[in-house]
Amino acid sequence: MSEQEKAPLHPATQAALEVFQRGADEILPVDDLIKKLEYSRTSGKPLKVKAGFDPTAPDLHLGHTVLINKMRQLQDLGHDAQFLIGDFTGRIGDPTGKNTTRPPLTEEDVKRNAETYERQVFKILDREKTEVMFNSTWHNALGAAGMLKLASSITVARMLERDDFSKRFANNQPIAVHEFMYPLLQGYDSVAMNSDIELGGTDQKFNLLMGRMLQQQAGKAPQVVLMMPLLEGLDGVNKMSKSLGNYIGIDEPATEIFGKVMSVSDTLMWRYYELLSFRGLDEIERFKQEIADGRNPRDIKVLLAQELVARFHSQTAAEQALADFEARFQKGGIPDEMPEFTLTAEGDSLAIAQVLKEAQLVPSTSQAFRDIQGGAVKIDGEKVASRDVTIAKGATVVLQVGKRKFARVTIA
Repeated sequence: MSEQEKAPLHPATQAALEVFQRGADEILPVDDLIKKLEYSRTSGKPLKVKAGFDPTAPDLHLGHTVLINKMRQLQDLGHDAQFLIGDFTGRIGDPTGKNTTRPPLTEEDVKRNAETYERQVFKILDREKTEVMFNSTWHNALGAAGMLKLASSITVARMLERDDFSKRFANNQPIAVHEFMYPLLQGYDSVAMNSDIELGGTDQKFNLLMGRMLQQQAGKAPQVVLMMPLLEGLDGVNKMSKSLGNYIGIDEPATEIFGKVMSVSDTLMWRYYELLSFRGLDEIERFKQEIADGRNPRDIKVLLAQELVARFHSQTAAEQALADFEARFQKGGIPDEMPEFTLTAEGDSLAIAQVLKEAQLVPSTSQAFRDIQGGAVKIDGEKVASRDVTIAKGATVVLQVGKRKFARVTIA
C-alpha cells in the first residue's frame, strides 16, 4: 500500500501533486515524490528541479517547452529550477531514438547554441528562481580516472537493456563505445547537481533512471523521475523536430507562431492545449464542451495561438498577429471547411506544381504553371510568384487556385 493510500494527503501536498501530474506520462516513483513534497512543505525548503538540454540546434522550439513549461509550473509552486545546458554531453550526442551514431558537434557549435538557449529560456522561466548550469563544469574535472570509475558503475549487459542499443546490437549496427558513456554522464549530472526531481521526455527513461541509480551509489537521496510526452509536430505524426521541419520556434516572429498554431488540426489542438497552455484543465474541458455545443473550433485555436504568442513576444504582438491573420484569411474569403490532403515528400520538400496536382486543385502540372503565371495561386493567402516555389516537409498550408478552389495540405 502506498503512502498516498495509507492516509489522506495534506491539501497543499495534494494540490502540488496534481500540478506535477498534469500532462505527465509517468512519475517514478510517486511515493518518493509525495515524501519530497511533504518534506518541502514542512521544512520550507524548495526542491531542486532539473531539466537538461543538449544545445544541438540553434533555437528552442515548442517541443522543448513541454519540459520548460512544467519547470515553470513547479517554480510557481516555490521550487527552484536547475536548467542544465549539456555543453559537454552535446559534443557526444545522445543516440536516443536513433539507429546510428550521431555526428559530434564542434565546440564552437555547442557554445553558440548554448548562448541562444540561455537567452531564450527566460521567455518562460522565472530568472530569480533559475540556476543555469553547464555540465562541462564537473565533467571536465573528472579526468580519465574519474571517467573510468564512472564507467565501472554499470555492466555492458545492463547498458544493452536500453532499447535503441539493444536493437542496434541485434541488427549488427555499430555502437561506438563513447555512446555508452552518454547515459552515465547524464546520470552523473544529477549526482553533481544534487537534484531532487529530473524532468525528461519518455524517450529518456533509461538515462533518467541512471541518475537515480548513480545518486544512490553516491549515498545521496535518489531523484524522482518525471517524464513528459513527446510533442507531435505540425504534421501531427512525428515528434517536433527542426530536422523534420515540423516545428514552431519560440524565437520566430509573432505572425509565424500564430499562423503555425492555427495550421494544426482540430484534434492536435487539444494535445497542444494540454502540454503547452497554462490554462486550467477545467477551462480546457469547458472549451471542449463549447465545441460540442456548436462553437467553431477555430475560435478556441485562436485563444491558444494568442496565449503562445503573448508568452514568447507580448500581448500587443498577440493582438496584432490575430489582426494580421484575420486580414489575410477571413477577409480574403477563405472557407472554414475544405478538402485536406497529406502528401509524402521523398526529399525535404515538394514542388508547388506537384502539390497542386496531387491536391486535385489542377488537372496537370502544366495547368499549375499557367495558373501560377496568371497569379491565380496562393499559399496561406500570399500569391505564388514563381513556379520554383516548394513547400517544406512538415509544413501545413492552405492552397488556393482562383476564387473557389481550396485545399489544406500537409507535407509529410
